[in-house]
Amino acid sequence: MAKALFHKSQRVYVKPVGTWALVEKVLPHWVKDVEEPLRVTYDVGLGREFTAGELVSEEVMRRREGGNSADDAVELENWRIYRAKNRWQDGDEVASHPYPGTFPVVMTDENDWGGWRVPGSEYDRDPSKIEYQARLIMNAPRMLKVCRQLSEYASRHSGELPEELQKAVRNCQGILRHVYEVGDSPKIAAE
Repeated sequence: MAKALFHKSQRVYVKPVGTWALVEKVLPHWVKDVEEPLRVTYDVGLGREFTAGELVSEEVMRRREGGNSADDAVELENWRIYRAKNRWQDGDEVASHPYPGTFPVVMTDENDWGGWRVPGSEYDRDPSKIEYQARLIMNAPRMLKVCRQLSEYASRHSGELPEELQKAVRNCQGILRHVYEVGDSPKIAAE
């Protein structure tokens, strides 16, 4: 059974959209002969209903010490590896694979519908490489946070860093610029 975690007119951060909104309606979903609602969703005026897992209260966001919106967005990410069943080959046919009978899918959405995946033929060609890429992608939000923290530390202590660390900081700043500044994105040739 579900209980409402947010109330009408409460200010919440909407994770999938990355913005703040007010809860306009609390929508319990009832089932006949059950005393409590089966689930509760929330209308925040953004075109669809959101579950409690997609919302964060203002109090929780305020408790985060000194975080900025980019850090908050990274902390709210929960990317994970899901093992999808290989429909074309049994585990016995691919005993050399790291996880026979499955392939990795990196879920980047709370509802397990968005993410990164590869075609089965590409996975068969080099399963170890694909497993490595899945782990790398899954950890990307945390690595991005480390880049941001290192860059911020360097800006506060600019003259005190050794040369080797300055080189790492420049790399981090380049990564952050590439991720956050749309103008620096590679251009795709129009056909």
